[in-house]
Formats: sequence, structure tokens, C-alpha cells
Amino acid sequence: MTDHREIQERVAALDLSGARDRAGHLCAELNRHSQLYHSLGTPEIDDRTYDLMYRELELLEARFPSVLLPDSPTRKVGGPPIDALRSFTHRVPMLSLGNAFSEAEIREFDARCLRFLGPRAPSAIAYVVEPKLDGLAVELVYERGQLTGAGTRGDGMVGEDILHTVRTIRNVPRQLSGRDNPERLSVRGEVLFTLAAFEAMNTERVHRGDRPFENPRNSAAGTVRQLDPKAAAERGLFFTAHSFGEEDASLGDTHSDRLATLAGWGLPVNDRNRLAIGPEAVWDAIQLLGDARHILPYEIDGAVVKVDAVSLQKALGFVTRSPRWAVAYKYPPAQRATRLENVGFQVGRTGAVTPVAHLAPVRVGGVTVTRATLHNADMLTTLDLRVGDLVLIERAGDVIPRVVAVVPEDGRESRPQPQFPETCPQCGAQLVRLADAAVTQCPNTLGCPAQLRAALRHFGSRGAMDIEGLGEKLVDQLIEAGLVRSVADLYHLTAAQLGELERMGARSAASLLAQLEQSKDKPLDKALTALGIPDVGEATARDLARHFGSLHAFLAATPEALTRVPGIGDKVASRVHSAVHAPGFEALVAGLQSAGLRFTPPAAPPVTGAIAGRTFVLTGTLPTLGRDDAKARILAAGGKVSGSVSTKTHYVVAGTEAGSKLDKATELGIPVLSEPEFLALLDGVGGAP
Repeated sequence: MTDHREIQERVAALDLSGARDRAGHLCAELNRHSQLYHSLGTPEIDDRTYDLMYRELELLEARFPSVLLPDSPTRKVGGPPIDALRSFTHRVPMLSLGNAFSEAEIREFDARCLRFLGPRAPSAIAYVVEPKLDGLAVELVYERGQLTGAGTRGDGMVGEDILHTVRTIRNVPRQLSGRDNPERLSVRGEVLFTLAAFEAMNTERVHRGDRPFENPRNSAAGTVRQLDPKAAAERGLFFTAHSFGEEDASLGDTHSDRLATLAGWGLPVNDRNRLAIGPEAVWDAIQLLGDARHILPYEIDGAVVKVDAVSLQKALGFVTRSPRWAVAYKYPPAQRATRLENVGFQVGRTGAVTPVAHLAPVRVGGVTVTRATLHNADMLTTLDLRVGDLVLIERAGDVIPRVVAVVPEDGRESRPQPQFPETCPQCGAQLVRLADAAVTQCPNTLGCPAQLRAALRHFGSRGAMDIEGLGEKLVDQLIEAGLVRSVADLYHLTAAQLGELERMGARSAASLLAQLEQSKDKPLDKALTALGIPDVGEATARDLARHFGSLHAFLAATPEALTRVPGIGDKVASRVHSAVHAPGFEALVAGLQSAGLRFTPPAAPPVTGAIAGRTFVLTGTLPTLGRDDAKARILAAGGKVSGSVSTKTHYVVAGTEAGSKLDKATELGIPVLSEPEFLALLDGVGGAP
């Protein structure tokens, strides 16, 4: 098989009988080669040969629809979109794992297992050490070998039904291999991107003019939740099995044997799994896996250690939310060395000028990094940075790149030191250093294009006025065309003006204008958030709106009156008071009022009920509620939402991948609610301790 023309000629020469035979052969071969490549890692053909065979099968099925087989790999391109995600109930709860962060904690985990087992304990416990894949936890259900169900973890009991998108994942078999498949098999694992697939997807998005996704894990979670399976099919996800749901003794007596059984049925299992006997061998395996972290084709954020013998797993059992027989070791943030090519200076929404390191491209934690924050002028001095330095980069929280250290080298003293500018790099205004903070600021709030650009994006963001369509590219066009010189100018745009902009048709222009019109009735707290007042985020804006009740009362408040709002101290009150009485701010508010914004007073929150007056912290991914939806329901019921857990927290609502906030709640004895428990509390079914 050499090219597409030969394929077309071959298909054209076949009758229905020949097409049926050829399609059956291609279907069997493609499925076999897919398993060899994705599950066993032993490909027999190259990618081009596979793609040409796949193309021939597509042409055959298009010309002779009756030859389409149920297990055809072409059916993985998806079916029709669905209206909404349904719930998926786990027969056995999907629990989270306890964490370990040091060799001492791994040894304590082993000692704890031995103590709990007592006389049943072997002289040394055998463990399986597996990569902790940084993807989305899912469960697949097979009945008599056929894939019949797939769901996310959710709250551990109920997740989301994602069968329609999981069917599109190439290495997920729709039919298990072999003849000894159990009546029902529930397999758990991770759905994630290879780094190459993630970068290819982002390259295509940039080419189309879309914003690239930030990280593979969140992108995988969003992809499997797509209502249209074709969108998922185009993104190149893969699945790796790592555990089981319902018990089935026929699978084997050890975890490692059970994984081997899955691999024999065609399910993909990680080839980095290692058997280790005793804590020393476990720690060695963890270290070896960590050393290989930067060369893996996918992201991991740790290693999972599991007792191998199923009998010992059963004897160890579970604590409230995790098994006693497994623990997740978390690696410290990955660091990589690269060259500092230059230091630039960017201007934010509030005028703060931030130094940014321009770096020689380097892969850190699975992402290619070319820029990293340097926070402020003091950091340049503290690190003693010089252009050309070899610097260490890490992604804080595996998300935000930052420079953490300079690697000492001979002769670096002769390299040029970056100098913090005295004037704004965007508008040329003289910069000022705030007396009570390590912040250097451009005071030109009305004339600085960088501040205007950031202010417009913030004004239209979801937590503020939520103006769909007011994206980064449109904001740039509006400024470059001179159509918008302040936020208030948005409300004077016309369809004719918008129609002159690139990629802005009549329908898009009408939609944007409708969104702007609707935003005039946004409640006061959203408007205060949108105005970009220093130190006033969404939570503080809600507190201010509730306390003062109207825009007039808020603007008339003295610094002393502002300190009566919960969470606002003297310094914040002083900064807020100064900001709202600056001439530029007063002009902005007047312009918005003239344009028709009503700064609608907030509805009075309920004063009774299980939620009223209670403080909640949300952590992890909830199975059916988005974070914004859950927050809105709490606020509507008179509750408060905080970003951190403290002794003042009443409840923590925990979903999938809940992290340190859940640990903190457990430590402080704060009630932890699953989504169903949270909804019951909202509905008045659950009691309030």
C-alpha cells in the first residue's frame, strides 16, 4: 500500500461481497495493531501504514454502509451530541488516597501496615509502585466483554456518565480480548493526554485563532465532559488502567497478577509499574520513577504504592475516605535549568509593573516554558539576576512557572544586570513605588493602553460582568481601532463599528451588543468586582454590597466605615477609599451610570436555614455542579464562600482530587460534605451541626 490513490482504486474495484471481506480483515487488523501499540507497547507497523489502512476502511464503509461492523475502529470518531451529562453511580465507592511527602513517611506507611496486620503480617510486605498519572480518574464497566459504561469519580459515589466520549478513546477496547471475560468487570484508571498530543492540539488551536489550553490534566477533564463526542475524538486522549471496582476473585490473588489479566484482555496497563518488597525497595522504585519523570511521554505528579496481595488488602481495609493498603507519594515540583535571555516588564490592570523572565524554551512538568514571573523589583535584587544566567525554573503548584534560583557559574559577574524601568514601558508615565508594598506602579490609569486592555478583559470576565464574546483578541481590536478608551465606551459601541472589525460578522456583533445590554442589570457585587478596585475580589465585593446595599452608600463610606465590613482591615480600607475617590475612578463610575448601568442592589440573603451565616470552602471537582454554580447556591442561601480552611469554616464541600484543604478540614475536625450531602443541606434535608 503506497498512497491514497491506490487505496481509492482498490475500493472502487470491489463489489459488496469483496468489500465485506476486506472490511472485516481491516477491522480485525486495525484493532489488533491498536492493542499492540497502545496496550502492549510492541507495534508491528509504522504510523503511516496504520493510517493508510484506517483510511481504506473509512472509504469502504462510506461506499458500502452495510459493511460497518460494531467493533470498527472508525466508530470511535463518536456519535451524535448528547443534551446533558447524566449521573453515573459507582457500585463500590471510588476513594481517594492518603499522601506521603518523604522517605520517612513511606517507611511509616509500611510500619503502619505491619502493625495493623499483626500476626498476619509477612516478614516483608510486597508492594506495587505505579506512576501517579496526572489525569482524570474514571471507571469503565464491561459486561460479558462489551464496554457498557464509563463514569468520572465525582464525589466517590456518584459521578458523570461519559461513555459517549470514552468510546472515542482509541486505546479503550469496546470488546475485551479472549473468551474468559467475566460477566461484569469494573476497571478504574486515568484518562489523560500524551504531552505530544497536548502540544499538537494547542498548536492547532493557536492556528485557528483560539487560546491554547493551560495544562493537560484540566484539558483531559474538560474533553471527556464534552457533550459532542466528535470534539473528544479529535483530541487524542488515552486511558491507563490501574485498579478495580467490584471484587472478582477470578482476576487473581495479587494486584500485579490482576493487572496482567487486564493486559491480556486488551486493556492498557502502565509499563512503569514495579514490584518492590519492603520499604527500601519501595523508596528505590519511587526515586527511579522520579528520575525518569522528565522523559515520560505523559505527566505524573507522584507514585502510588499499593500492597500487592489481595488478601492483605482485605485485612487492612479502609479508613473513612481512603484504603489503608495504598498511599500516594507526591514529588516536589519539577525543576529544570535554562538560560535567561532577557527580562521584560509587563503592566497589569492596576498599573503594577512586573518583571518577566524571557527564557530559552525548556520543558518543565510536561509544559514548554518560555516565560516566568519575577514578581517585583525586589526579586531582581534578591536573585542578583543577570542576562545570560543559567537559572532554575519550576512550576508553582505545577501550574505557574517561576524562577527559583541562579546556578553559579564563573564569569557571570560580567553579564549585564536588568534594570527596573523608571517610566512605564507602555505609556511612558513616571513610575511610583508604593510605600506600603513591594509594588511599582504606573499612575496613568486613564491613558495607559496596557491598563485599559487588562481592565476591559477583567470587566467582561465571568466573575465580573460575564460578557461573552469580549475576549482578548476583540479587546485588542477595539483599542487599536480607537473605539474604546475606557470601560464605559463599551456601552456606546454600534453594530456598524463592530462590523468593521476582523472576524466580527453581523450575528457576532448583535450577540455582543445584547450581552452588553444585559450586563447593565448585573447586581452591585458583580459591578464592584468588574470595576477592578484594589483588594476587592469577588468575595469582598459581595461583602461590600451586602453591607452597604447601594453604590451611593459604598462610595460615601469613610475608611472607618469600611473596616466594619468583615475581612477588611485598616490598610485595605485605606487603599479602597483612596482608589474610589481618585478622579479617574469617579469619572469611570459616572460614565457607566450615564451609559445605563444600574448597579442593582443585592437581594437580601436569607436569615434562616441551614446555610445562612455559614462559611463554606469548596475543593476538588464536584460530579454535577460547577464551582461557580455551587458558590452561587451557597450565596443565594445566605452562606459565605472562603478560599481557605480555618477554624471559622463551618463546612468543606469536597469533590474529586480534593487536596490540602480536605486534609486541613480533617485536621481541624470540620465537617466534610460530598455533593449529595451538600445538596441535601441546601434543600433543608440535612441538619446543620
